[in-house]
Amino acid sequence: MPKSKRNKTVTLSKTKKKGRDHKESIVNSIREAVEKYGSAYVFSFENMRNLKFKEFREQLKSSSRFFLGSNKVMQVSLGRSVADEIRPGLHKVSKLLRGDSGLCLTNLTNEEVQRLFNEYEEYDFARTGSIATEKVELKEGPLEQFTHEMEPFLRKQGMPVRLNKGVVELVSDFVVCEEGKPLSPESARILRLLGIKMATFRLHLICRWSPEDFEVYKEGLEDSDVESS
Repeated sequence: MPKSKRNKTVTLSKTKKKGRDHKESIVNSIREAVEKYGSAYVFSFENMRNLKFKEFREQLKSSSRFFLGSNKVMQVSLGRSVADEIRPGLHKVSKLLRGDSGLCLTNLTNEEVQRLFNEYEEYDFARTGSIATEKVELKEGPLEQFTHEMEPFLRKQGMPVRLNKGVVELVSDFVVCEEGKPLSPESARILRLLGIKMATFRLHLICRWSPEDFEVYKEGLEDSDVESS
């Protein structure tokens, strides 16, 4: 009688996953950083670009350390209540780690941190689903910025084009995107070809903690968000 596959033994010894050990490593790193650096900030981000953020982080690596990832793990690291916070007041920071947010531990002055975050701004090409910041319309006629080899690709993006004596030509006006509406994959590709950047990668400070005080920057937060539990 053949062996049942239901009872087959499967070894997991070669399987590598980011499990408990990985989370504990992050928790320990954050707790060590809290002891090493003088203040902690929660920040939010929009239109995240990993390469740009890495460059920003590199600029501050001698004086600061950044953490991005699971908000829950970062909350556990700091403590989510007065009873389990690792230093007085850090549970208030923990409560504001939600959504697209990160943690910055630093020895920079409050003024310097605010200046660096407020001034940081990087423009990039918008991705599919991003909201168009302006209407982009191409008028009927030659598109001299494109070579004749681009004509088949442009046609696949929905553009009414043809070749006229080796020049790519629009046979009628074409709206690439409408202000306030999400970008389709085709619109995002065309905007990139046109060199039009509609996404801005920004960082926004939400709060600051130090052993002496706690301050909330971002407007619109309810008082209950930072009250002690």
